[in-house]
This record gives sequence, structure tokens and C-alpha cells, in this order.
Amino acid sequence: MANHRIDRITEDVKRELTAIFRELKDPRVNSCFLSIVRVEVTNDLSYCTVYVSALEGLDCAKAAVKGLKSAAGYIRRELGHRLRLRHVPELIFTPTDSIEYSAEISRILNSLDIPKDEEEPDETDNAQ
Repeated sequence: MANHRIDRITEDVKRELTAIFRELKDPRVNSCFLSIVRVEVTNDLSYCTVYVSALEGLDCAKAAVKGLKSAAGYIRRELGHRLRLRHVPELIFTPTDSIEYSAEISRILNSLDIPKDEEEPDETDNAQ
């Protein structure tokens, strides 16, 4: 039962952090398209690791994480007001390059010249 509660809190934290990120006025955060890839909350709600990725690449995500770390107190306070938790976890921001990686894979797949095969005959037509 406790695992279900942690999962619910994790989803709530992710949803609220997304909204809080939009309200931040730090140019390091606003200058790039940020996405929260994953949120992990410890069982005792003492720490919350937030994996952040930017469409522009890992360097932009690292710069945004510096801005998020400087605004961590504000973000934590806002999170506490919005979620009404008794203990708001300490936020740990970690940059990842998962969006850039998936965009590169998508570009590679789109650049492949794969001819479309003609429709294969149904096996039911041959059985008659």
C-alpha cells in the first residue's frame, strides 16, 4: 500500500514541477525547452531526484540545472503549498540527454531510404 502512495506522490510532484518550471523567470531555465524525464522519490519522502532534459542538448540542460539549483528553495516552497505535504522532499536536479538522444534516433530513422513493399497477399486468399 505504501508503494502506491509513493507512486501517486511521484506523479503529483512531476505534474506540479512542470507547472512551476513554466513560472520561473530565470533565463537559464527559460532559454531552453525543458522536459522532466523522470522523478524518483525516496520511500521516506526525504529526497526527490528530478531528471531534466533539454531539446537543445546536454549543455543547455546542465545550464538549466544550475538555474534550478539556485531556485530550489522557491521551487520546494511552491511544491509544499501546492501538494500540502507534511514533509516536502529535498530536490536534486540531474541533467540527462534523453530528448536529444531520441531526436537523433528519429532523425536517423527518417533519413533511411526504405522502399515500401507492395502489399503481401493474404494467406486466406491462397487457401481457397
